Formats: sequence, C-alpha cells, structure tokens
Amino acid sequence: MKNNKLLMIMLIMLVAITLVGAVALVVVLKFTGAEEHKEPTIDEVLEASVDIPQITTNLASNDYIRISFKIQTDSKEAKEELEKRDFQVKNIIILELSEKKAEDLQGKEALLKFEEELKVKINEIMQEGEVVKVYIIEPLLQ
Repeated sequence: MKNNKLLMIMLIMLVAITLVGAVALVVVLKFTGAEEHKEPTIDEVLEASVDIPQITTNLASNDYIRISFKIQTDSKEAKEELEKRDFQVKNIIILELSEKKAEDLQGKEALLKFEEELKVKINEIMQEGEVVKVYIIEPLLQ
C-alpha cells in the first residue's frame, strides 16, 4: 500500500515536471528567436528602392526594347550604393538584353526569369547590401 502511494506521488511529480518544462519551452520559443519574418511595408519598400529610367537597346534578334525598372534593396545603405552604381546597373541590363531574342522576353515566365537573372548579376557587384527584387516597370518590345 505504501509502495502504491509512493508510486502515485512520483508519477504525479513526473507529469507536473513535464508540463512545466513544456510550458517553459513554448514561452522561450515564443519570445526569443522564433520571430516571424514580417514583409516590409510599401513605404519601406519605396525607401529602399531605386528607379532605373527607361533604356532603349537592341536585342540579339535585331528587334529593340524600351524598358525601365525599379530595383528593391534590403536597406537604405544598399539603396545609396545602388544609386552610385547606376552606370554599372545600366551596363549589366544592356549586356543582358543584347543576348536576348524577342521571344526570350515574351510571357510571364520569361519576364520573371529575366528579373531573377538581373537580380543575381547586380548582387555580384553589391558590397553594402543586396538586391531583394527587380521589377520590370515599362517593357515595350518592338
């Protein structure tokens, strides 16, 4: 009878310790590093974005394109660097477009792929931050 009582007390203590540990774990995860990644507000996006004015250039297929971009960076410092590197960015865009044919820039998937290619190329020259997204603003293919 004493063994049953002792066993019951040990079992209750074990369950209580387990519950306290579980609650402590949940509290620690909630209030420390398990923060959710918040998307930036539109104002934050605009503060960290650079406009690339309209560029007109030839394509590999002897067509030409008139296109402009908005490039979103991850910080104001990166934006400032990108503004200083605008001539390099324009050069990258022109070189990349010179390799494209008109059909390479038609359709949603093609434009998204081109945006990603530009993002990768521009990030190669960045030192203070990185490009988060490249947006094609005004494409006119002729």
